[in-house]
Amino acid sequence: MKEKEQAIKKSVYREYLEALAYAIVLALFIRAFVVQAFKIPSGSMIPTLQIGDHILVNKFIYGIKIPFTDKKLFTFKEPKRGDIIVFRYPGDEDRDFIKRAIGLPGDTIEIRDKQVSINGKPLKEPYAIFNEHNILGNSGYSRDNYGPVKIPPHHLFVMGDNRDNSMDSRFWGFLDESKVKGRAFIIYWSWDSNDHWVRWRRIGDLLH
Repeated sequence: MKEKEQAIKKSVYREYLEALAYAIVLALFIRAFVVQAFKIPSGSMIPTLQIGDHILVNKFIYGIKIPFTDKKLFTFKEPKRGDIIVFRYPGDEDRDFIKRAIGLPGDTIEIRDKQVSINGKPLKEPYAIFNEHNILGNSGYSRDNYGPVKIPPHHLFVMGDNRDNSMDSRFWGFLDESKVKGRAFIIYWSWDSNDHWVRWRRIGDLLH
């Protein structure tokens, strides 16, 4: 009788372990190929994203990569202008950055007195904000004046929405498309660490 009870217990434990193993594998698969969560640590994307926003990133929209590599098995679509993307920062690939895709491969981009132009036409950017009214000259500083320069194949020009306070392509150059992890699409949680309260109105906001 005891042997039978022990066998039943082992069977139950085995079922739990198998269920846990399946859950772990599924979670790892989802994180690697489908959706990944990120927390916003800086104000470079204000007002679209606030410090303390927690977002979900669609990792398969631009294609499926071989794990731990930049090689794609499939490509579904390419990043388009205006997409909010998460990518490995070229200066330190252990860090993830989030910016908006502004210039696409083959575009000629130019910034004059903070106005972005693509292929000679001013770009309308309702998402961008400017907190400083002064214009910085073109003497080796590219925040307010840049280019014109043509974006090479398979590269993007990315910028933060908080234009006067964003470390982006104006300073460190073009982004290799292979470094893109995915497109941010929703805020699933938001916490104001200064005032210690939940930003309930931001939860569920779709990003565009």
